[in-house]
Amino acid sequence: MQNLTFPSSLCKLIIKYLALHSVTHHNFLFFFFFVSKGNSELSTAVNITWSSINFKTILQWQPVPTNYVYTVKISGINSNWEKVCVHTKETECDVTDKLQKVKDTYTAHIVSEMLSGTEKFEEPPYAISPKFTPYNQTTIGTPGIQTYELTDSKLKVLVEDPLTPYRFPNKSFKSIREIFQNDLEYTLYYWKDRSTGKKEATTKSNQFEISIDKGENYCFFVQATILSRRENRKSQESKVKCTSDQIDGLAGTYLVKQVNRLFVFLAVSCIPTKKKFSFSV
Repeated sequence: MQNLTFPSSLCKLIIKYLALHSVTHHNFLFFFFFVSKGNSELSTAVNITWSSINFKTILQWQPVPTNYVYTVKISGINSNWEKVCVHTKETECDVTDKLQKVKDTYTAHIVSEMLSGTEKFEEPPYAISPKFTPYNQTTIGTPGIQTYELTDSKLKVLVEDPLTPYRFPNKSFKSIREIFQNDLEYTLYYWKDRSTGKKEATTKSNQFEISIDKGENYCFFVQATILSRRENRKSQESKVKCTSDQIDGLAGTYLVKQVNRLFVFLAVSCIPTKKKFSFSV
């Protein structure tokens, strides 16, 4: 018969049980079968991944549990273990609030547990996640273009920082600039409307002012870069904007104003000048 190896905690429990209850060889086999069957019902998590955009971080894994649940424990190098998503049947957990020390490196334990309370013979099995450092690994989302203006031979663009889930004491959301500070840089890619040759400009602020050919329309988009990173350095690209759209918009606004003025003039012209009107409320 092949020798079996058990965890020391289980061996001590078996010996104690035998001594207290004078378990016969026959009953011992039943007891061993019960414990082994109970442990075999617990599967540990696999395919554990971190999904993070602008520091909003979700931990995901497989498989979907059947007759058991998961509890997630998470800790950084410089922080204690904390539980989150306790006794969940889901296979994902929002851990954003536990990662506020964004430069710390975190590890998660995904614990498989029975809800019945019978699995108390040893520590429940768990799977260990890959390490995750939010500052280095979160994906930077799409920056916005707050305003843009074409005047003579200058193009001015104001970039809007993506927001994070983290808040200031006044409850307003922090932007990625508040976290990355001088480590954040924006690049503006621009080209003449209906042409393919791109140029670029960079800034560590949120504003661009570049010289362009007078009388020409331009299209452009912006992208963020985290300078200290070796991987995952670039953000998603913003939507493309064109100054011709701005001009069309200004022309449309001007046309609406002129139409409104025309209707006011016609309305005034329709009022008889020799009659007095009285209005009652």
